[in-house]
Amino acid sequence: MTENLTTIHVGHSPDPDDAFMFYALAKGTIDTGRYRFVHTLQDIETLNRRALNGELELTAVSLHGYAYVAERYALCSCGASMGDGYGPMVVAREPGRPEDLVGRTIAVPGTLTTAFLTLKLLLGDRFSYEVRPFDRILRLVTDGEVDAGLIIHEGQLTYSDLGLHRIIDLGRWWQDETGLPLPLGANAIRKDLGEPAMQEVTALLRKSIEYGLEHRTEALEHAMQFGRDLNRQRTDRFVGMYVNDWTLDFGRRGRDAVCELLRRGYEAGVIPHRIEPEFVG
Repeated sequence: MTENLTTIHVGHSPDPDDAFMFYALAKGTIDTGRYRFVHTLQDIETLNRRALNGELELTAVSLHGYAYVAERYALCSCGASMGDGYGPMVVAREPGRPEDLVGRTIAVPGTLTTAFLTLKLLLGDRFSYEVRPFDRILRLVTDGEVDAGLIIHEGQLTYSDLGLHRIIDLGRWWQDETGLPLPLGANAIRKDLGEPAMQEVTALLRKSIEYGLEHRTEALEHAMQFGRDLNRQRTDRFVGMYVNDWTLDFGRRGRDAVCELLRRGYEAGVIPHRIEPEFVG
């Protein structure tokens, strides 16, 4: 029977919210019909780079990264990670204000991340940066190797454990600027699959998200193994931040937020081309 199955290579980040989202697909708890899913776990910047080459049929991408692969991929209407008044943060060893970051060196988790795009919208070119693995940035800041760090994933909950100070929450800044949530990540599906398969695979992704939300205890148990320095309570909190109603569907407001982010990125000269996002499902 396996020779009649269509293989979907899917990539997502090794963090609790993505693990929660893909739990049902990873463990085979839902019927995937004629599709077989093969999972790859890599950091989001690596997945952004792989998407440039179209390597995976279904992949997590930063909304910033999507701007460079929009000809090859469409955005699934489900699977989004939205910062609804919160999001990536810049942290430092001493308290400060955003203007104190001007002229400083900031460790960033990748130049195709939405976090980096948002930081560029805030500061323009008035800072230096070093690209470092996302899970090393907090330690780089505490060790004094960089002036500040742009943190994503669970670092948003653990930075104060290391005595670090939040300089700015970019999700809050974005909401104050636009009145919209910050669309951080999404799932993108390759267009060469064809419209029927794109719709079917997106529907299976939605079923996986629904299953996790309906079977939260077991999905959290699975997600906890990917929560670096997170206990169960913090894992539950983090998953709740990024797997919720926004994840089931962008909705009109979420789609508006994507368009606004891409528009501002283009007008600021960070994104080279104007992008009109395409959604599936």
